[in-house]
Amino acid sequence: MRACIGKPVRVKREVAPFDHTGTAEVMIPLKDENPSRRFPVITYALIGVNIAVFCFELSIPQQQLQNALQQHYGMVPAHVTEVLQGERGMLSGLIIPLFASMFIHGGFLHLGGNMLFLHVFGDNVEAKFRHGRFLVFYLVCGVAGSCVHYILASADSTVPTIGASGAIAGVLGAYIVMWPKVRVITVIPIFYFIRIVPLPAFVVLGLWFVLQLVNGAGSLQTETGGGVAYWAHVGGFATGTLLAFLISLGSGKREPRRRKR
Repeated sequence: MRACIGKPVRVKREVAPFDHTGTAEVMIPLKDENPSRRFPVITYALIGVNIAVFCFELSIPQQQLQNALQQHYGMVPAHVTEVLQGERGMLSGLIIPLFASMFIHGGFLHLGGNMLFLHVFGDNVEAKFRHGRFLVFYLVCGVAGSCVHYILASADSTVPTIGASGAIAGVLGAYIVMWPKVRVITVIPIFYFIRIVPLPAFVVLGLWFVLQLVNGAGSLQTETGGGVAYWAHVGGFATGTLLAFLISLGSGKREPRRRKR
């Protein structure tokens, strides 16, 4: 629905990896047993920027924020369609919302979940890729997630999409390629009981990705697709997996062979 005075604007979130309508969707990682050798400057900077933007959101009246998301900063599929048809400017209809929406969140749980996953898995990926390349990788995965969401969701939808989950899903995809067997200390909520267990990364992240595919397929059967942009998660994760594989493959080819004595 389009923004109008006096009525709330519905927002589709690139929801936090474990957040699904306020409950734990799969498992919650606390930390990995994979210490980083480099200080994760970009990871911490991204966390700081996301928190700062959210604090700014809290200072804006709700109606004004909703209108800003609808008109300027949320990724709106209908606006992208208008850009492709030459009916809206490229900068205001695509470029600005494409990147701005990655740093906007819809609530404390949305923000907290995303930043937790970025904190747990981002430092190792950043150390592997190096700082500058990691930042480019992060943004590319976020853009790819938005593109997949646009292709598979309704191109005429006027519901803004916000959140960093597409970009963070790319980080998860890279992690599962490079450290699939590293143990992740994980909280598993089972009804009213909570268990903390170490699980391989490929179990934690692989199960999360499968659920995104299942939920994404289910969202295609509904008119609105619900409140979660599952296909942005899938697109970001797949992009991160592919890029990590290509980068690892290239790095392996550049390593000099040791001569046998």
